[in-house]
Amino acid sequence: MAGEPKRHRIRLACPECGHRQMEPALVVSTQCRACRAHYQVRNGVGVPRLRLAARVATAPATAGDATLRGTPSPRNADAARKRFFLWRLLFPSRSPREVQCFACPRVFSAVADAQSSQCPKCGSYVSLRDYDISESWNRGIETRGNIVVRKGGSLGKVGIRCHDLAVQGRIAADLDCSGAIAVRADAKFTGTIRCRQLRVEKGTRVEFLQPVHADHVVIEGDVLGQIFCTGPVVLEKRASLKGPVRATSLVLRKGARHDGCVEPSPRPEKRVRL
Repeated sequence: MAGEPKRHRIRLACPECGHRQMEPALVVSTQCRACRAHYQVRNGVGVPRLRLAARVATAPATAGDATLRGTPSPRNADAARKRFFLWRLLFPSRSPREVQCFACPRVFSAVADAQSSQCPKCGSYVSLRDYDISESWNRGIETRGNIVVRKGGSLGKVGIRCHDLAVQGRIAADLDCSGAIAVRADAKFTGTIRCRQLRVEKGTRVEFLQPVHADHVVIEGDVLGQIFCTGPVVLEKRASLKGPVRATSLVLRKGARHDGCVEPSPRPEKRVRL
């Protein structure tokens, strides 16, 4: 079983700059993490992406030309190298992002601009699409991308799984976020909430009807609800929290208020990257 992940990954070389990187064995196209060029994968080999081009009639090739076919001239190689460095200067590459598989707990790296990926352990498809919601939304979402709910937008009673979530509208969905939830407007959450970090921004009044499960909580506004936190809960200046808290620590800044019982929470074990 220890060697199983290796059978699902292959090493590809970028046809543009030669950079080598590991990709899932079933990949059909990808993006170079060095020069950001997109290329296709055929029989386990990276090939340039097909581009539409006008055909130009040329003289029939001779036997001598066949030996030179596919060998770029030094002048063309220097020009390509200069274009590569200019591209890197104008458009610096973004660091790969960590993605957690939905089917198994495997955490792996994916290209920052990718729209989807594949788990190297179980081979499951993982969507990385972002959503910007400005109206009523009543369909479930499963992505490791980010979701923004604009003012006037809403999430119905559906299941939402994503990375980061920014809330300015109405929420009735069950939320499971591998990243952070930022509440930027008055809201009432009726569904379950699980996230790595919860932040309630200044000037907002928020009510949680179900317990909140998070690793880290920062409150700058007014909150009513029950919080279960595996890390610290921080109440910034003049923030308020009404409800029971279970956390490793409760920090009250100047002018902050808490009304409710406090129960210590055991520190979580460190997450191991498989």
